[in-house]
Amino acid sequence: MINPPLDLSPAFFIKQELEARGWTQRDLAYILGCHEQVVNLLVSRKRGISADMSKALGAAFDVAPDFFSNLQRSYDLSRARDPDPAVFLRARLQSSYPVREMIRRGWLDDSDHANLERQMADFFEVPRIDEIPRLPHAGRKTHYDEVPAPQLAWLFRVRQIARSVVVPEYRHEHLEECLKYLKTFLDNPEKASEVPSLLSKCGVRMVVAESLPQGKIDGACFWLDSTSPVIGLSLRFDRIDNFWFVLRHEIEHVLHRDGEANAIEIIDELDGRRSAVDNDDLPAEEIIANKAAANFCVPESLMTRFILQRGRYISERDVLLFARSLNIHPGLVVGQIHSRTGRYELLRRHLVKVRQFVLANAVVDGWGHVFPVAG
Repeated sequence: MINPPLDLSPAFFIKQELEARGWTQRDLAYILGCHEQVVNLLVSRKRGISADMSKALGAAFDVAPDFFSNLQRSYDLSRARDPDPAVFLRARLQSSYPVREMIRRGWLDDSDHANLERQMADFFEVPRIDEIPRLPHAGRKTHYDEVPAPQLAWLFRVRQIARSVVVPEYRHEHLEECLKYLKTFLDNPEKASEVPSLLSKCGVRMVVAESLPQGKIDGACFWLDSTSPVIGLSLRFDRIDNFWFVLRHEIEHVLHRDGEANAIEIIDELDGRRSAVDNDDLPAEEIIANKAAANFCVPESLMTRFILQRGRYISERDVLLFARSLNIHPGLVVGQIHSRTGRYELLRRHLVKVRQFVLANAVVDGWGHVFPVAG
């Protein structure tokens, strides 16, 4: 029996076996129980070897049942065109970064592999894509390990946008004064629309960017330079309690200059399973920011007393009266109850949406809008 090179067609083997055995194509058709034209198509390479035919030929020529199917597969691969180089690059990039979503969001152009690689390097501000750095920041996210690619891409996008925003020089005392004014906004969801302009007057760039899939990030604080803080918000949870808590959390980071150059990423767990106040296993910066945010929404001592007095019997009337006494929206009280007690089913209708109000006057990227970033 002749063993042909694997890059030859199965027809080569069939013809050699026919010659060695003194068979004609008609003889083989008789043995296989098929029409002579079928054998002719196989020998002339006009038809490939099916799984059924591979077994039949194996029995006829006394070889393994998969011999012809393996031979056909090798022959087909040898004749196949080499794939577009972009296939390998797209697979390599997509395995590490949310490239397809970045293209859909308008952050990258869908182009050939060389241009795509250049765009990725430009996006992350490095000469080559294997040099993509980690961006120092302080942010509220789900995990404490290294920054996942979707979160890193989101952070770089927020930084790109922030560079295009013109604000006065940052003044610490102005931001502290602004907090007193923001406190008066807590009673009405629509007042969230005034937040971006107020922060801008303090020298804080606020960018609202829709998060990427699998990019569980709610907010971040970083600095373009020593006088240019940036607050990025994703608003992935469209609730009044989440907006004010995350915003106040990031403002606290700005006040403490967390997330400045060479800082280590500070990451929060935001799965709602533990109290925003009692998280002693968190980094010190996060404990401080969490306490400031919780106290801003509802003073901690008052919230604690309210929950202790009512135990598990917290009525809607109790919440409404408590919120009215503090001149805040009841959704802020409900959010704190959820966080402290884990009873997430209580009074959820008060967790009203605020994204529409925030987006009205904010610097926005996402939800169908692409912020124009200079190339």
